[in-house]
Amino acid sequence: MAQDFSLVPGRPATVAEPVPRPVIAYFSMEIALKDELPTYSGGLGVLAGDFLKSAADLGVPLVAVTLCYRRGYFRQVLADDGAQAEVPIDWSPGDLLERLPVRFRVDVGGHDIEVGAWRLLLRGATGASVPIYFLDTDLPENAPEDRTITDQLYGGDDEHRLRQEAVLGLGGVALLRARGHDELGTFHMNEGHAALLALALLDEAEAGGADAAGARAAVRRHCRFTTHTPVPAGHDRFGRPVVERVLGPERTAQLDALGQLASGELNMSELAISCSRFVNGVSRRHGEVSRRMFPGVEVTSITNGVHVATWAAPTTAQLFDRHLPGWRLDSELLRNASGIPLTAVAEAHDEAKRRLLAEVARRRGVRLDPKAFTIGLARRATRYKQIGLLFDDLERLASLASAIGPIQVLCAGKAHPRDEDGKALLRNLVAASRSLGDDVPVVLLENYDLGLAGLLCAGTDVWLNTPEPPNEASGTSGMKAAVNGVPSLSILDGWWIEGWLEGVTGWSIGDPDDPPAGLSQGAAALYDKLERQVLPQYYSDPDGYRAVMRNAIALNASFFSTDRMVREYALNAYGLR
Repeated sequence: MAQDFSLVPGRPATVAEPVPRPVIAYFSMEIALKDELPTYSGGLGVLAGDFLKSAADLGVPLVAVTLCYRRGYFRQVLADDGAQAEVPIDWSPGDLLERLPVRFRVDVGGHDIEVGAWRLLLRGATGASVPIYFLDTDLPENAPEDRTITDQLYGGDDEHRLRQEAVLGLGGVALLRARGHDELGTFHMNEGHAALLALALLDEAEAGGADAAGARAAVRRHCRFTTHTPVPAGHDRFGRPVVERVLGPERTAQLDALGQLASGELNMSELAISCSRFVNGVSRRHGEVSRRMFPGVEVTSITNGVHVATWAAPTTAQLFDRHLPGWRLDSELLRNASGIPLTAVAEAHDEAKRRLLAEVARRRGVRLDPKAFTIGLARRATRYKQIGLLFDDLERLASLASAIGPIQVLCAGKAHPRDEDGKALLRNLVAASRSLGDDVPVVLLENYDLGLAGLLCAGTDVWLNTPEPPNEASGTSGMKAAVNGVPSLSILDGWWIEGWLEGVTGWSIGDPDDPPAGLSQGAAALYDKLERQVLPQYYSDPDGYRAVMRNAIALNASFFSTDRMVREYALNAYGLR
């Protein structure tokens, strides 16, 4: 990845240190900045990291809050048959973050827990900074079970998860006040994990003399909420007994007064919605789906993007430097990529492909053909992502390679430790690769992270995405690929509905007016598109294929950036002018 944000700690903090004055607080359960800082699991965290980088680039007055996961999410280890094992990540926050001289307490489980914090100043391209705070309960003052609250991302049972979310939401507000951030006018909840911050804001409003109705109105003025998933399982829910044990009687009564436990459970997304004046999905289609999911709620949409300077591979960045000077500060300049010679686009991609295949050889000892059509298939391994669609009919896939030209497939993705169906998908990929053998080489790469994503998104020839509609809220990996001139071949869902121009920026799987239903229909549509358009153009009309690559940059990468996305949030959600 071309742009590397420094994560070196700054000078030691002192009590007299000048306090920045951001007016927006951005809360996210996970934030991805680089692999050495393992405070993310996947797309939500990567998006948050890209968002904050653009906020720093653009000088948005913002501060971010997350948790300091001392064991990360997990490092994936795959057995020969594709069986996934999870290994904790060993890292030291003190090597990357600045310990702050601040402590505060949060009532969790009927007693106070001591919380500390680390800080990272994320410096943007023009020198502006976004402070990111990482909350930490691993302190000697805490009981052993409380020290592990911020231990591992998305680990443990419901009770553990709610304890984490209490530290993030309630503790995050306490931390910001302890740091002197008293001028905050907007609290942005990136997913429902941080929704409990609304209760802390209610406390403040009532302490200031507001009655119940006035306090709720004040909180709604201050809060914004972004939902990221149309999948019901993606919205955290906690039964009343768990809420009572973790949050205690006063908080439970507070939630009852808000009507949030009427069904017998606390839905964090519904709590966030009820306390926010602005609610958005992350693509136009996701906004429509969210309005159906939450009837009567005004849900708008701001389509996701990626931080272009981060995801441009070294050879891509060099290409842009030669032909599009200033692109790092203004990603909209990429629309002028239509003037870059096709030979230059091809040369930059060929070098990115060589780097990718060299890494495959290093990791797996497999030497792939740099001239063969290379499909990138890297997704979280879960049922609705349908990562096995390409392998539904192995005989037909092999016949395409034999009749038109060689095909090779590079796969990557993690399954949640408790998602047995997702783990089975990984084993199925390995079984398919063995069945295909040399007819269609398939390589499954373990431990999909930022570094591997950068190589795959730049070095493959097409980016394959096969979600089960309408379950792809947005998807950003195809945007990262587009930055590097890698077109998408995707079912029309999420962002691709907005970015797709058939045969111009990439290709759809199936008819947009009649999307494929089920694996068999989807697979048949995928094979048809490969057979009739994608493979023939790649092998028989290389300049035509390169034109699609160039269009992916000019038409997709120039728009689907976090620069554009942050500007939309600043104007529409935050009210900045």
